[in-house]
Amino acid sequence: MNENLIADRPTFVSHLECSMTGERYEADRLHGLSRVGRPLLVRYDLDAVGAALSRDALSTRATDLWRWRELLPVRRTGSIVSLGEIETPLVPIPRSGGPNVLVKDEGRLPTGSFKARGLVMAVAMARELGVTKIAMPTNGNAGAALAAYATRCGIETIVFCPEETPEINVREIAAQGARVWRVNGQIDDCGAIVGRGAAEGRWFDFSTLKEPYRIEGKKTMGLELAAQFGWDLPDAIFYPTGGGTGLIGMWKAFDELERLGWIGPKRPRMYAVQASGCAPIVRAFEAGEEHAERWEDAATVAAGIRVPRAVGDFLILRAVRESGGRALGVGDPAILRAVDECARRDGLLMCPEGGATLAAYTQAVRDGLVDEEERVVLFNCATGLKYPLPEAPQWLDRHSEIDFGAF
Repeated sequence: MNENLIADRPTFVSHLECSMTGERYEADRLHGLSRVGRPLLVRYDLDAVGAALSRDALSTRATDLWRWRELLPVRRTGSIVSLGEIETPLVPIPRSGGPNVLVKDEGRLPTGSFKARGLVMAVAMARELGVTKIAMPTNGNAGAALAAYATRCGIETIVFCPEETPEINVREIAAQGARVWRVNGQIDDCGAIVGRGAAEGRWFDFSTLKEPYRIEGKKTMGLELAAQFGWDLPDAIFYPTGGGTGLIGMWKAFDELERLGWIGPKRPRMYAVQASGCAPIVRAFEAGEEHAERWEDAATVAAGIRVPRAVGDFLILRAVRESGGRALGVGDPAILRAVDECARRDGLLMCPEGGATLAAYTQAVRDGLVDEEERVVLFNCATGLKYPLPEAPQWLDRHSEIDFGAF
């Protein structure tokens, strides 16, 4: 067993808290949204965490997700359902990005995307709290991660996908043991089906931010960044934003680390990146709104950020504004161009959502929002191998005379 999972421990969770009203909820009980229909946030006794763990002690542990166990909600080791969640690398892309640009390549995680972080934590807590049947709406990668972890621990799973979900994702979900259905609509239409079934008691609703623990898994991206940067955070983070769980989670992680005294008050500017064909957060940011209205007729090649409405919209916007960042929209041509340039010039095959962050960074530099000398992290949220690739149509007849000058 991994050395980071060697024993049960008292949880350092003190309570759960409504992200809008601050109302407290009891820990170690099954919760969905708060009474006002907003996400619940897990709160910790950080004084106790600080007494139990130091940065020096942390540095001696294996660099996987579970090294952060004092800042995670799982109480019992037996609840954990790990598939090997590594610390993902920071990959330089000097030719397509610049000398100070690093890509945090989340495609190295189980099931090939950063959804593994959130779903391993949410499934572990579902297991701990006695959940036996789960349903989820997904644009692809989250459903695949849920299927893998839930199947591994015997939780029955049903997944609903918008009709435009990439075929590879739908097949991946089915192959890993979930029952998967396509729906003629967007992800929020799928979510409405999940919500109706949950209201009838048929399953537990695992929609983004409608349970408290996916944020806790996603916040490990921020914890890792702090450690990888020597406890001095980067100047800017570009994050592909659909439901925004990871952006919210990182912002929470930075706050917890400062309260522990492990980092100072410096924060990265957070750039929430959306496709211009589905940009409700961008529109709300530019209008100065706290909430984002549904985006009608959403369309983009970046399926993972094709989210017309986010339940945590105000948390995304709050983090972006408090950090001095922005919400940025980029078009599909720019996204595909960025994917191509990164692969051809730096050898890193990004997914379209990751390409959106590179396209947004390039535009931000041109617009003077970011200086090329600043340290910047782009998030590549999944392996590019899960998405359709351009054809490579050239053939060679081994029986014909070969013109080697053509190569």
